[in-house]
Amino acid sequence: MSEEIADADRDLRVLIARTAPSLLALTGVGTETAGQLLVTAGDNPDRLASEASFAHLCAAAPVPASSGRTDRHRLNRGGDRQANRALHTIVLVRMRHDPRTRDYVARRTLEGLRTKDIFRCLKRFVAREVYHHLTNAFSGTPEPSPTA
Repeated sequence: MSEEIADADRDLRVLIARTAPSLLALTGVGTETAGQLLVTAGDNPDRLASEASFAHLCAAAPVPASSGRTDRHRLNRGGDRQANRALHTIVLVRMRHDPRTRDYVARRTLEGLRTKDIFRCLKRFVAREVYHHLTNAFSGTPEPSPTA
């Protein structure tokens, strides 16, 4: 069974590299997460009018949850739950291994944000970044390097 999984992963990696090569170059994006995000974007990425619509589709768009004097947001509970899981995985990897993300988390923690709110912000950022890579891949324009 392990050999079959490894073969399927290799085949999937080739297909993803052919469709959206820079998606795999993003920090924290692996074969499974890239595949899920491509499936979420679908065959017709033109239906995604903006990065906000992609974030809403991935259930990573903030929803106001304020009451009284409290001003806060929560994550959207609708959308594609598997795409949301892919974004969650990417954020987890970045929080553990990416120095920029770790610095961001430390800074936002000092500002008084809870881990839940930091996760929400990071998911929205990752959705924005993935959207730009997906639209560039489908439009045929050269994509910026992930280090720029």
